[in-house]
Amino acid sequence: MSTIKELREQQARIATNARAKFDEIKDDTPAERASEIEREFDTMMAEHDTIGQRADRAEKLERAEKAMAEQREREQDEQRSARRPGVDPVEARQGGDMDYRTAFHDYLRNQGNTGAMDPEARAVLQRGYQKVEHRAQTTTNAAGGFTVPTELMNMIVVSMKAFGPMYDEDVGTVITTSGGGELTMPTVNDTAVTAEAHTEGATLTDDGGKDVTFGQKVLNSFAYNTEWLRVSRELDDDSIFAMEQFIGGLLGERLGRIANLQLTTGNGSTAPNGVVTASTLGKTAAATAAFTWDEILDLEHSVDPAYRVGPKVAYMFNDATLLAARKLKDGDGNYLWQMGNVQAQVPNTFNGRRYWINQDMDSLAADKKVMLFGDFSKYYVRKVGAPLIGAIQDKDFWPGFGIAGYIRFDGEMSDTAAIKHLITDDGL
Repeated sequence: MSTIKELREQQARIATNARAKFDEIKDDTPAERASEIEREFDTMMAEHDTIGQRADRAEKLERAEKAMAEQREREQDEQRSARRPGVDPVEARQGGDMDYRTAFHDYLRNQGNTGAMDPEARAVLQRGYQKVEHRAQTTTNAAGGFTVPTELMNMIVVSMKAFGPMYDEDVGTVITTSGGGELTMPTVNDTAVTAEAHTEGATLTDDGGKDVTFGQKVLNSFAYNTEWLRVSRELDDDSIFAMEQFIGGLLGERLGRIANLQLTTGNGSTAPNGVVTASTLGKTAAATAAFTWDEILDLEHSVDPAYRVGPKVAYMFNDATLLAARKLKDGDGNYLWQMGNVQAQVPNTFNGRRYWINQDMDSLAADKKVMLFGDFSKYYVRKVGAPLIGAIQDKDFWPGFGIAGYIRFDGEMSDTAAIKHLITDDGL
């Protein structure tokens, strides 16, 4: 497998060759030859993008693996300091290194009867309970209720980040709370109020006309689950994979998809107020399935300059919209979109700004909000604890077990002037 450095170098070579290919088009180049060169250029740029996406995923995976390794090392240090280690329930007394999964499988082997478990395994399992939040853990399983393999938590979060940017802390402003009670955010918009000219010796006006008007936004906690997945005892015993980890990754993807969808287009009443839903009109395109570069500039400048500075000022659109923008050309036939310098590790920008690809945004069609621009730090994502994965063993699942994912979150715009959208014409 190619390294990240090799992928970036390959991407840079393709970009250089693509530029050389495009420069072959001259004023006197026959139209047929120019079209052929453009097709070759498009093919090269498609390969450039594919390699870039592969490198981006490799970098994200590398960061995730590093974070998971660091977390695992911290947990192992805590376990070593808290107990005499063991390899598994049989070898625990001889000294080794028992992990949470070994204890979890001892729980399954004993059919959920914690009293029959090896004391070392039971102690590890109980310590795991203290590290995560539990909900609705009462009468569904008298032998122990939910057991939560803590090793899966980082995997779930990483999988969620891979399915859209809205759950990522790099996009909006994230608030993480332990409980899910209503969280209020005071707001104020004083931009239309000014001071008045002062006359010497005059008494200041006190009629309330300049009083500050406050508002309030509310962050709730909407819950979503993956439903139960049944894992047979035979599959868990015979598979070469750790099934709870494998399925945990799939559940993380499911949670990631619903989180990104709702934080993008949620209706704001029975679901989070998605960033597209919460945005305000910046520009209406003249066409139903296209836009111009001028209209993109109009969108950017529809946002007040106060919201056009900051680390989270950016564009957002789906990949099809980005492709349409990249095909826009100036009067001389030159592409308006410029690549970053992958050799110098300068990222791609859009109109000189960073951008995020969000596949839950609409593609070009009539009356669609296809592009956002503004300060995304004004969009707040409220996370309630961490996403959970629960495994349960009772008469319905025995001798296997059931496994499910659960998440609570909300999203809201603190300042509606901060992010605006470009919408296509409705065609009516």
